[in-house]
Amino acid sequence: MIPVVDLKSMTLEELSGYFQELGQPGFRAKQVFRWLHRGIESFDEMSDLPRALREALKERCLLTVPRVERRQVSQVDGTIKYLWRLLDGNCIETVLMRYKHGNTVCVSSQVGCNMGCVFCASTLGGKVRDLSPAEILDQVIFTQKDSGAEISNIVLMGIGEPLDNFDHVLRFLTLVNHPDGLNIGMRHISLSTCGLRKKIDKLALLGLQLTLSVSLHAPDDETRSRLMPVNRAVGVGPLMETCRRYFETTGRRISYEYAMIDGVNDSDAQADRLAELLRGQPGHVNLIPLNDVAESPLKPSRRVRQFQQRLEGHGVTATVRRKLGSDIDASCGQLRRRHMDGGTSS
Repeated sequence: MIPVVDLKSMTLEELSGYFQELGQPGFRAKQVFRWLHRGIESFDEMSDLPRALREALKERCLLTVPRVERRQVSQVDGTIKYLWRLLDGNCIETVLMRYKHGNTVCVSSQVGCNMGCVFCASTLGGKVRDLSPAEILDQVIFTQKDSGAEISNIVLMGIGEPLDNFDHVLRFLTLVNHPDGLNIGMRHISLSTCGLRKKIDKLALLGLQLTLSVSLHAPDDETRSRLMPVNRAVGVGPLMETCRRYFETTGRRISYEYAMIDGVNDSDAQADRLAELLRGQPGHVNLIPLNDVAESPLKPSRRVRQFQQRLEGHGVTATVRRKLGSDIDASCGQLRRRHMDGGTSS
């Protein structure tokens, strides 16, 4: 039986080796690489390849093409949320956000998530599987193709924990950064993690110029463990030590994500403790107004500005994330969850 080869998950060097095995000239690899990164939906679209080679690729190779299961467009700010159906029938989410500085796409790295954060709909139902490098890349390619909006920035903050799918995410970063592909620079990419310490250390050694965002959401173990079960194995103190090590190794400051939850993590005392955690370390706190999730009793904080001012009083740089797509279930996992439950959102 001929194995199915996922060409789009290959680097250009790997493609070169593959086409050599097929007895093809070396330039075929670059031709195919460029076609794949343009978002072709059939090998027949590779018009500069011989017909015999296109037929051989059809027989041997997989071509990942996600289909739009649902598309929701915000009437407020133009944000677009996609629910993509993958080849195996699973669905994932991608969000296109429009800013003055360019268009940002938020991509998923897994089908579902195992991290169990209580404020996030992505984790409801647990993790199904990791996404392949091609399936992560497709979200950028086909969002750009469907929307007509050129993508300039990427955030790995969609469904899933990126560092739990470490190898595939690193391969995706290599592919999306390639000059013969989408050529999106590392400094235009942010990767969000709930704090997998060993994987953060491993990432640091690679010296990538991306922005690491750590989902902190509480400055103490009691509160963070209640919100994020992963903290029971990590702990706030050891996590912050890992973050300091990351900065010392890479020279890249970390962005700390902090979802503002009413009566849970938004007190002055918690702002003071957060500032103490960040003392002596370059960093930035991104305060996130919580989105309502029907399955969660947690509600958005009414003290976001006061919390920000308290942090700034301690010399901490803190900004409030602009809330986009509030009219289209744009927070992570909501659209997929509605679809799983048989909802009819359009």
